[in-house]
Amino acid sequence: MLNYNNNKPKRAKNKIFIVEDHPIFSMGMSELINQEEDLEVCGNADNISSALRAIERLCPDLVIVDLSLKGCQGIDLIKEVEKGKKEIPMLVLSMHDEAIHAERCILAGAKGYIMKQEASESVIEALRHILDGNIYVSSKIMNKMVGKLTGKPGAADISATNRLTNRELEVLTLIGKGFSAGEIAETLHVSPKTIGTYRERLKDKLELKHGAELVRYAVLWVEFRMP
Repeated sequence: MLNYNNNKPKRAKNKIFIVEDHPIFSMGMSELINQEEDLEVCGNADNISSALRAIERLCPDLVIVDLSLKGCQGIDLIKEVEKGKKEIPMLVLSMHDEAIHAERCILAGAKGYIMKQEASESVIEALRHILDGNIYVSSKIMNKMVGKLTGKPGAADISATNRLTNRELEVLTLIGKGFSAGEIAETLHVSPKTIGTYRERLKDKLELKHGAELVRYAVLWVEFRMP
């Protein structure tokens, strides 16, 4: 009898490159990642110049970088990669307080920020979330950034989404993805009038005054929300 399972092509693993100047931490991170079926470490470096050469050669799917490297800052690597328009997502691991450095790293081009003491618990989740095209930061930092970007610190706080029903969250997500009211109605199999009612509820619960504010909030929520 033929074993057809043997004929199935294996799914390619996502290649992860690590930039870290502490060998023991780098080895531990590599071991953790290599245990996953969909991830593998393709290389590592302990400084920016070596990292840039290796990234050019290996073309990883994602780069993990320590914020503090010997004689330089990991944020400089982020800027160099961005400058080269390589579009390689980068996750920052750091001992430094996220309240001070996370926002700066995200604005520089990083797609995520994790404190090192939380890395063993969060890094796999963060890698997959970023590889799916999202940004990974703590809810505290997400709230802060969304507040700044919406121009309403503390008002339209991301935590306000905890008050939304499942259907309201669906509508908010579709708004954030650029769906029109008609498209949302068709997707959810309801009338456009019902979607109008949901939009009004969302504005009330999120303390937003205008439809434009709701759209801007929804876009930011889709971009920054945690899994």
